[in-house]
Amino acid sequence: MDHGNGAIHGSEMSNLPLIEDAAIAWKDGQIIYVGSKDGVEIEANEVIDCQGKLVTPGLIDPHTHLVFGGSREHEVQLKLQGLSYLEILSRGGGILSTVKHTQEATEEVLKKKAKFHLDRMLSLGVTTIEAKSGYGLDEETELKQLRVVKALQKEHDMDLVSTFLGAHAVPAEYKGKEEEFLDRMLAMLDQIEKEELAEFVDIFAETGVFTVEQSKKFLQKAMDLGFSVKIHADEIDPLGGTEMAAEIGATSADHLCGASETGVKMLGESETVAVILPGTTFYLNKPEFAPARPMIENNVAVSLATDFNPGSCPTENLQLIMSIAMLKLKMTPEEIWNAVTINASHAINRGETAGKLKVGRQADVVIWDAPNYVYIPYHFGVNHVNSVFKNGKLVVNRGEELATITS
Repeated sequence: MDHGNGAIHGSEMSNLPLIEDAAIAWKDGQIIYVGSKDGVEIEANEVIDCQGKLVTPGLIDPHTHLVFGGSREHEVQLKLQGLSYLEILSRGGGILSTVKHTQEATEEVLKKKAKFHLDRMLSLGVTTIEAKSGYGLDEETELKQLRVVKALQKEHDMDLVSTFLGAHAVPAEYKGKEEEFLDRMLAMLDQIEKEELAEFVDIFAETGVFTVEQSKKFLQKAMDLGFSVKIHADEIDPLGGTEMAAEIGATSADHLCGASETGVKMLGESETVAVILPGTTFYLNKPEFAPARPMIENNVAVSLATDFNPGSCPTENLQLIMSIAMLKLKMTPEEIWNAVTINASHAINRGETAGKLKVGRQADVVIWDAPNYVYIPYHFGVNHVNSVFKNGKLVVNRGEELATITS
């Protein structure tokens, strides 16, 4: 099938364009040259000698829960004692703990905390992320989270893409009345659109949360109002969320550990990007990872993300996710790099501006203290970033000093 959305599908993910002895030039935050060092005919005000290091596009994290109150390290001991998620939930833990802390936190407190995590992501080579709400489950807190994302988009070097995930869980008072709660969340979309608080709408389709039928109806209404949509699909049980995402043309379907063979095939015939979150499977100590290899064999465009959140994946480190993808998803280094750059950009509707070193795109560039691209997933658990340029501006400088020649 000819896919027209620009993402890299299936076996094509093994192709990684490489230029030895390369040069990149940018002006006013935009790339104006990419190619051989010998072919440069540009007079530069400043030249940086990368000294044989690896240079890549900025990484893109297309699935995070950036804005939340509190943390949940106190649950670690309960998990080690063998308590299930539902037992922890019954003790006031789990997502309800985060909802409580997020509801109680001021907008300023949430912004300060989110900025801390953004700074860390940037230092790890990530230049664009998606950020979800979803820890409010009421109008006031959901809007508060989204307003924090909007403020940080204006103030922070990072590019943020905002997603409304009001349908993240079912509040206790709406058990058995899920559709009533979804109608309440849909009623927020006019205000969200008016304030330009979100580009995407997301929902958690899973056993004990929302059914595929409820999720489809919810997302279609959001699409009718002009929003792009995502879905937390088939994380645990193969309910058919993957098939539904492909059917309605969702921008991405995320998690997918329980995706069926039919769902995988339908993804491969669609423009929907599969966003896999192996860090979550790893942290929850579950044996079954998302079927990345069958996805690639069925022509799916696969992306990777951290799923950064306080409960099931408390890490900002997309480099670590790359290593887990290599070891547990059996993805090749070439597939992994496509998954955290160009395919990640298409998972958040940034396929024309980010994720690739190309003339006309943003000068989001990372210089790595690494001899080649395989080295990053191979040497795991550390930060390989030397320096990060965002829109052509040096925003991170942490590694071995590079020689700068001013002309």
